[in-house]
Amino acid sequence: MKIIAAAILPLLLAQAGCTLYHPKPLPTKPALLQRIPQVVDKGDLQPATHPFNPDDGLDMTEVAILAVANNPDLRTARDKQGIAASQLMAAGILPNPRLTAGLDHPFNAGPGYVNAFNLGLSYDVGTLVTRSAAVAAARSASRKVDWSLLWQEWQVVQKTRLLFVRSIEEEKMRLELQRYRDLLADRYHRADRAMQQGNLTIDAVSANLAELQKVRGRLAELERRHSQTGHELNALLGLAQDVPLSLTGGAELPLPDERGARELLDQLPHRRPDLLALQAGYASQEEQLRRAILAQFPALNIGLTRARDTSDINTYGFGVTLTLPVFDRNQGAIAVARATRRQLYDEYQARLDSAYSEAGNLLEQIALVRRQYREVEAALPRLEKVLGTAEAALAAGTMEFATFTTLRASLFEKRLEALTLEQSLLEQQAILQTVLGTDFRGLTDTPQIQLAPKREKR
Repeated sequence: MKIIAAAILPLLLAQAGCTLYHPKPLPTKPALLQRIPQVVDKGDLQPATHPFNPDDGLDMTEVAILAVANNPDLRTARDKQGIAASQLMAAGILPNPRLTAGLDHPFNAGPGYVNAFNLGLSYDVGTLVTRSAAVAAARSASRKVDWSLLWQEWQVVQKTRLLFVRSIEEEKMRLELQRYRDLLADRYHRADRAMQQGNLTIDAVSANLAELQKVRGRLAELERRHSQTGHELNALLGLAQDVPLSLTGGAELPLPDERGARELLDQLPHRRPDLLALQAGYASQEEQLRRAILAQFPALNIGLTRARDTSDINTYGFGVTLTLPVFDRNQGAIAVARATRRQLYDEYQARLDSAYSEAGNLLEQIALVRRQYREVEAALPRLEKVLGTAEAALAAGTMEFATFTTLRASLFEKRLEALTLEQSLLEQQAILQTVLGTDFRGLTDTPQIQLAPKREKR
């Protein structure tokens, strides 16, 4: 009895130091910020010379910093890092030894008999054979989570830049439409008064009115899109929908030249976080395969025993348990591990091919859109000059109003075309930076945030 009590006592003491359970209720309210946050401790955030000051509006870099710091999806993704770290810790923990104990009490026996007991301490040596592979697999899996999080941060930065560009360009289009609408409204009211006085036919007034209604409809549609862009940007930044955002500055998206882009393409496997994540996942699977191959060897369990029978004979013993690989040599697990490795190999190759194809297509599209944008920009001064001449001709009565209206509409459409091409060019440049992995230094180091004083909408 004393021996059994001495064996059980350490177990009770160890149990006293175990982790306790504490419930964590789910939230009942949204965690969206009600004010623009202020980054006060950037740590290693770069560029160090770029301040974060929401009081004077947010430029593209500041919006990207805020998105990385406060995006709700990124907060969830960062929790996976903790899970991966815990799995790595679990993979490195040695298995516990096994303690067995038993007691036999004789009854209906003559004098001289005592209580019998047995104690056994055993350990599964087989787990030590596969431990190094398990730890290596978990370490690579942890690196995969880190690279995957970094790639997700890149995606958030890219989406933030796209929404920033869209918001800025939509505002330019809105102002252009408003100016054209006001011009048409003024000309319509003048034409209507002239018609009431009998100095103008109804055809001219109708043409003005039709064009005015068309522009009003386009302006209303643009305002709806612009409002939706603002809501998407607030959601991406983890802000409540009623928090006003004051965007400032233009889209600064420097691009390498064609030679530099080709060099960056050759470095993709060493710079793109999604490719690095797949490499880490493949390395983890390699270790899983090695672990499965090591596990095909016979499982070995060794132990020590201490016993006493009812006739008071005490014994010490040594035991070995060996699993004979007659039917199951872990062929199933090995086959699954090899097939999974092949799948990851093909997945990496497909992602690498897609990255090169996407980058090549973007470089071609950017060159095309840039050429079209320059052509439109070059045509605008000529159209403006022609329209000025047409206005003078219209005032002198040497040009029909319908012809003048057509020229004026052409200039307006050409300005909108220039803005549309400008937006397309900037969006493609933002995507290309993500594809090539450029201009992201420091933006994906998580800063500490602190709420700034509440300010009124400007």
